[in-house]
Amino acid sequence: MNERRLGGRYEIKSRVGGGGMAIVYKGHDLLLDRTVAIKVLRSQYGTDDDFIKRFRREAQAAARLTHPNVVSIYDVGQDEETHYIVMEYVEGETLKDLIRREAPLPVEKAVNIAIQIAEALDNAHQHQIIHRDIKPHNILIGKNGRIKVTDFGIARAVTSATITQTGSVLGSVHYFSPEQAKGGLTGEKSDIYSLGVVLYEMVTGYLPFSGESPISVALKHLQEDFQEPREINPGIPQSVENIILKSLSKDPEQRYGSARELVKDLQTCLSAERLNESKYMPVSTADMEEDPTIIIPAIREPLSDPHRDAEYANEEEMYPDEWEENRPRRKWVKPVIWLVSLAILFGIGIYVYGKIQSLFEVPEVVVPNVENLFIEDAKVLLEEKGLTADIREENSKEVEEGYVIKQLPKEGEKMKKGTAVSLTVSKGKQTITMPGFVGKTKREAEDTLRAYKDLQYEIEEVHDSKTPAGIVMEQDPSEGTVIVPEETKVVLTVSLGAETFTMPSLIGKSVTEAENILLKNGLVPKEDVKKEPSYFDEGIVFDQWPVKAGEKVSKGMEITLYVSSGLKPDAVKYDVFIPILTNNNKESQISIRITDARYTDYEIVSKKVSGFEEIPIHFVLAPGHDASYVVIQDGVQTSSDTITYNEIVGGD
Repeated sequence: MNERRLGGRYEIKSRVGGGGMAIVYKGHDLLLDRTVAIKVLRSQYGTDDDFIKRFRREAQAAARLTHPNVVSIYDVGQDEETHYIVMEYVEGETLKDLIRREAPLPVEKAVNIAIQIAEALDNAHQHQIIHRDIKPHNILIGKNGRIKVTDFGIARAVTSATITQTGSVLGSVHYFSPEQAKGGLTGEKSDIYSLGVVLYEMVTGYLPFSGESPISVALKHLQEDFQEPREINPGIPQSVENIILKSLSKDPEQRYGSARELVKDLQTCLSAERLNESKYMPVSTADMEEDPTIIIPAIREPLSDPHRDAEYANEEEMYPDEWEENRPRRKWVKPVIWLVSLAILFGIGIYVYGKIQSLFEVPEVVVPNVENLFIEDAKVLLEEKGLTADIREENSKEVEEGYVIKQLPKEGEKMKKGTAVSLTVSKGKQTITMPGFVGKTKREAEDTLRAYKDLQYEIEEVHDSKTPAGIVMEQDPSEGTVIVPEETKVVLTVSLGAETFTMPSLIGKSVTEAENILLKNGLVPKEDVKKEPSYFDEGIVFDQWPVKAGEKVSKGMEITLYVSSGLKPDAVKYDVFIPILTNNNKESQISIRITDARYTDYEIVSKKVSGFEEIPIHFVLAPGHDASYVVIQDGVQTSSDTITYNEIVGGD
């Protein structure tokens, strides 16, 4: 499908992945000029109403979710027999790729990933959407480290307690909850169980259950205990193991009550006072329902082949000689048929011979010149010679409408009387009725215009905030006008969209400062400010959506601010005093750029200094991540240093 365009708007670039129902491609949105991911339903399901409904339901469910850790859905459509969903493209890798390469992951890193997945699930569960297929393959890690949950291929928007199809087991068996394995009711706690499996795999490098077949793995989820994480990796804190044990309880009632409750536990599990807490013990398993039997749909061979049956049903028609082998035959029939056939052929021969004879007896006439004559005059002249006219019409730039362009045979040749001279008659210059282009894309309009020979056209592009970029706004001549292509120049006015400018950075600003910057640039701050813990002080903007700093934005766009509700529990503050000394006490331009949990290569100081001065720099460090600074004096780097997280917190 490479280089194909869907919906006249999305260009397919390359395949990036695929599953049982669909293939995912990297593509380009020509209208908004951005890279997107395009999920295309496999062709074998294009005529299957059930799969198409499930495919569309995925888009409808996921499109309701707006969260930094959920892949955004942009569009859903159909191009002929191809059904597709357009979604946010995440540059990076899957969590499964990371696990295969680095497992077991550092506990801090695994917990941070689990927090982001749980926050995505919490957002989905609040919208009554259950994922049901949480596994590392469906977790994307962007190049900025942000986690994105994708593939709601079996998610359902629910208003009741169940989203399970009768007789079906959906998802990936290694990450199944016990209730999924036995085809029972599934809900929010099934997603929590699956996330527990993912966390187990991240910190140990192993799956809790494995087997030779999907059925054997499903039975283990239902009946067997798994090896506890700290037996595999003793470096796992007891608090983290407790979260895994609770999440993987076979009884849903003993798991976390909600994804939000799990998030809160994850956010504090690495605090010093919790690292050696008591081991988690379930309340009791005495009353748990024992149900060792699971119902897995059987795969049955068809008792008959409808195509083969149909073939046998028609066997009498296919092999008539065999089926009529025993019927009585009349021996006199064939000789009679031969005699009648010979008589008919003989009669036809006599008739043809007579016709040929009559042709030779018809007198010949000289063909007159009728080219450039009006057609009625040409027919009269031919009739005077005993000839007829066989007329065909075509457009002509040189010959006026209704006049003969050419004739066959030519003037002076001989023909039998009563035969026809072939005349090509002018329809005049070609005319077309102008189609309507307003509302179509520039590419669609140009493809149509190029199909008309000799038609010239011109594209005028203007900015317009009400019309999307690439859409035709006006046309001249208007739709329905009859024109001569070689005498007409078509002018199309195409929108460039709203005039764009570079999005300013709001990171590190207070809410008031950020909103003032947005309003000053003609942008609209969204009323619903998102508050979450971060590595910034309370009340400081730590993210902006949907347009990042440095990207193109147009006036009137609504921007969501993500504001810190306070420092994350694992944040570490650290202050450094950087000495500055200028030559001969002369004034120098000083620039200090820092990288920490908040910023990447960010100019935090830009000032002039004379003589000696100590400049205080405030750093915030995150687990497993170091900080650094660079001092640039009059355009030349004079010093730099790295602040190591382990040294600050006293680790190894």
